[in-house]
Formats: sequence, C-alpha cells, structure tokens
Amino acid sequence: MIIGYARVSTDEQKLDQQVDALLKYGIDERNIYKEQISTRVKVRPKLAKLLKFLTKGDTLVVCKLDRLGRSIKHLKELMEEFKEREISFVSLSEQIDTQTAVGKMIFHMISSFAEFERDLISERTKDALTILKKNGKSLGRPFILNSEQKRAIDDYLSRGMSIVAISRLINIKSRTPIYNYLKRKENE
Repeated sequence: MIIGYARVSTDEQKLDQQVDALLKYGIDERNIYKEQISTRVKVRPKLAKLLKFLTKGDTLVVCKLDRLGRSIKHLKELMEEFKEREISFVSLSEQIDTQTAVGKMIFHMISSFAEFERDLISERTKDALTILKKNGKSLGRPFILNSEQKRAIDDYLSRGMSIVAISRLINIKSRTPIYNYLKRKENE
C-alpha cells in the first residue's frame, strides 16, 4: 500500500500543495495522513497513527524530508525503523526512493552531509567558547548594573553584608553581576 503524509506547522500554511503532489503521485486520498503541527512537538498524533498503521511492503511518501522528521537524527531513526520493518520511503522533492539503490545512497549522503554540518557548527561553537573563556570574557548577555546599584553594592559591602543579602536588597535574581562588578572593580 502507498501511504502519504502531509504536514504544515501553522494555521497560515495550507496542506493543499502537498496533498495535490501526493495525489499526483498516485496515492488514494483516503491514504493521506494530514497534520497541522510543528515538528518541535515531540508527539505528532497523525504521524504516530501512521507509523503504527504501516506494515511490511508499504511505501510512505512525503513531499519533503522536513515534513516528516524533527531533525536528521530523527529522520535516520525513522529510516532505520522503516528498513527493519521492510517499509519503503519516498521523498518527492529530494527525489529519494529507498526502493532503489540510488535512493538509499542519496538519503544516506544527505543525512551524512547534514550530520557533518551539524558537527562542524558544534566544533566552531566550542572553539569560540574556549577562546572567550581563555581571554577572560564572560559568556552570554552581559548584565549591566546601573550606577545606583553599584553605589548600593559598595555601601552594603562596607557594612559587612553578604552578597546574597545585597542581591536581595538591590532586587537582582543572580549574584553573578555583583561578582562581575567586584572583579572588574578590582582589576581597575
């Protein structure tokens, strides 16, 4: 059996174009699962129902890979599940058909490149963070104390108050800005 899956993320988006492409591919409209839900939602009820319905020898067809998976990792997990259950997969836009050797190869190449790109981004981010730390830069958005808060910190410290008490008195949730201020003040 050939089964289609069409998904959009928002109310503004329409399923019509995907459904038309799936019908043109030859899928009976009764065999098209339609869902309006973001991929960020872990449980997509129609997709879950579809995955339970698929059996050995079936073919799942989507218009684009991103309509099916939340991430490359999720897509790879689905493809492994399909392989184990002997279910074929077709993505019309990327021209992937796992019933063919070329289709299998293309899917794995796309997955590999995407994983490679994700790893490169992760490495560059880690390298940048290491350099920032090495240069004594703080990570994240800087919290700037105003001059009134700085005077209050100085005043309260001169009275022997703790940093915890000071943070409550000047109404800030984190003690980090106080420590950063004192560190900068000490280095000046």
